[in-house]
Amino acid sequence: MNNLENRAVVITGATGGLGKVVARVFAAQGASLALLSTNQDKLDALARDLDLPSERIMTHAADLSDPNAVRDSAEAVSAKFGRVDALIHLVGGWTGGRTIAESGVDEFKSMLDQHAWTTIHLLRAFSPKLASNGWGRVIAVSSDSAGSPPAKRAAYGMGKAAQEALLLSLAEEFKGTNLTANVIQVNSIDPEGSGNPGQSVRDKGTSPEEIAAGMLYLCSDEARKLNGARLPLF
Repeated sequence: MNNLENRAVVITGATGGLGKVVARVFAAQGASLALLSTNQDKLDALARDLDLPSERIMTHAADLSDPNAVRDSAEAVSAKFGRVDALIHLVGGWTGGRTIAESGVDEFKSMLDQHAWTTIHLLRAFSPKLASNGWGRVIAVSSDSAGSPPAKRAAYGMGKAAQEALLLSLAEEFKGTNLTANVIQVNSIDPEGSGNPGQSVRDKGTSPEEIAAGMLYLCSDEARKLNGARLPLF
C-alpha cells in the first residue's frame, strides 16, 4: 500500500523533530526526497543521516515567507526529479498565553506569516506541478485550535484556521482528479509518544511516528477518495 518508489516528495521544515521522522519514514518506503528548511548545515546533516543515493535526495535552503524563494525551490525540485508528487508542509511555530488585548500585532503577523503565507506561496508554486502529473498529495499538520480556539491562543488559532482554509479550498479545486489535499490535526506533538502518567489519550499528544503513518496512508492510492478531510490524530 505504501510503496512510494518513483514518487518525489517535498518536505518543508525537514530539519525539525517531526520533519526528520517523516523524512526517514518516507525514505524507507522508497520515496525520493526534496528536503526544505532555512539552515543548509542542518539539511546537510539530515541528508548524511538518511544516507540515500544521490539521485533520491536533494536539499534546498529557503525562506518560505519569500514567494520568489519558494518559486525557485519548486523549480529546483522539478529540475532534480523531473516531477513533484507530494508536498508535506511542516513549517510553523506557536505563540500563546496572552489575551487578544495583551498580544502585540507582531504576534498575529508572525502566525499569519508562518502558517498562512508560507502555505500560500507553496501552493501557488507547487500545486501546478502536482497537477501536471495527474497524481498528487498535499498534506499539512494543524491543530483543533483552528476550529475551536481556546482563550489566549487567538493568534495561533487564526494562523492555523487560515492554513486549513487554504488546503480545503485546494481540495475543492482537486475534486474529480487523482490529487488530494488533506489536513492532519493533532492536539500536540509528543516526541516520546508517551505523555505523563495519568494523562488521557488525547492529552498525551501524538508521536511523530504516528503522524508519519497517517501521512503515508494519505499518500497511498487507497486514500485517493479522501480529499478535503481534517484527519484527527489525538
